[in-house]
Amino acid sequence: MVDTIWVWVGFNLLVLTLLALDLGVFHREAHEVSLREAAIWSVVWIALAMTFNVGLYLFWDQIMPNSDLSASDAGLEFLTGYLIEKALSVDNIFVFVLIFSYFAVPAKYQHRVLFWGILGALIMRGTMIAAGAALIKQFHWIIWVFGAFLIFTGIRMAMSQDEQVEPDKNPVVRMFRRFMPISDRYDGQKFLTRQNGMLMATPLLLVLVMVETTDLIFAVDSIPAVFAVTQDPFIVYTSNVFAILGLRALYFVLAGVVHLFHYLKLGLSVVLSFVGIKMLLPDLSAALIGVSWKIPTAASLGVVATIISVSIIASLIRARILESSEHAASS
Repeated sequence: MVDTIWVWVGFNLLVLTLLALDLGVFHREAHEVSLREAAIWSVVWIALAMTFNVGLYLFWDQIMPNSDLSASDAGLEFLTGYLIEKALSVDNIFVFVLIFSYFAVPAKYQHRVLFWGILGALIMRGTMIAAGAALIKQFHWIIWVFGAFLIFTGIRMAMSQDEQVEPDKNPVVRMFRRFMPISDRYDGQKFLTRQNGMLMATPLLLVLVMVETTDLIFAVDSIPAVFAVTQDPFIVYTSNVFAILGLRALYFVLAGVVHLFHYLKLGLSVVLSFVGIKMLLPDLSAALIGVSWKIPTAASLGVVATIISVSIIASLIRARILESSEHAASS
């Protein structure tokens, strides 16, 4: 870590520069993000992630000279981790849609909420990844905890009903309301406002609190999932960051059609269970038969990509069938 501190500093400076350009140049004025604009930005963020992926493959030995990973393994692990995080981030979008609908957030202010929400998410996830890496290094049995937790989470996700947004039951929101008065109306894209000389939070700040706590809950699932693919903290961190950076654009692309992906949550539950098994398999097989089996990263990438693709295709087929049935019934 000490020998490669310049790599960590350089990467975070790159991320801060991208975020500054995003908010300070391209989205300085509040506006409703069109589908075309969101699609272009989504492609840009994915292209940046893939460019970084190629850079890892080409220069891994130079930037991480003491790593046990080969350049090809580093590139493959980043791609697999990024795909898992990208897929799991879609589950965030389901909840973001509910939050924005519940609070009736004007479309032109949603990008600002997501920007600051994602900035906070990067800080939280960086802290959680550092803690997770340290725990795994010091206590190998943490892998068993992470693996079992992922399998449990996958089963719970498969059996859970549709999410409901209930701010009054959110302990963070209740605590926030106790210490900060909240105005009854929006004041442009401001998070704070003054009414009758009193400083108050706007509903937009309350929405931001909801977004942050939601991402924290999802991070508890998604970060162990990437540790099942790689235990290199730099790859875990960078794959998380690039997936999160593209979340805003992906939200505006999918917000209007996210209801069509009926089987995606089931697919994500299978992905979580699979990576949990992948994490447990080496130690479990060694304990039972004396041979440590490990699912290769390339195979993991193929399995994850297949599960997600099948769930999306099945969802679209279902939506088409329902649409045809409704059209036939109406005619």
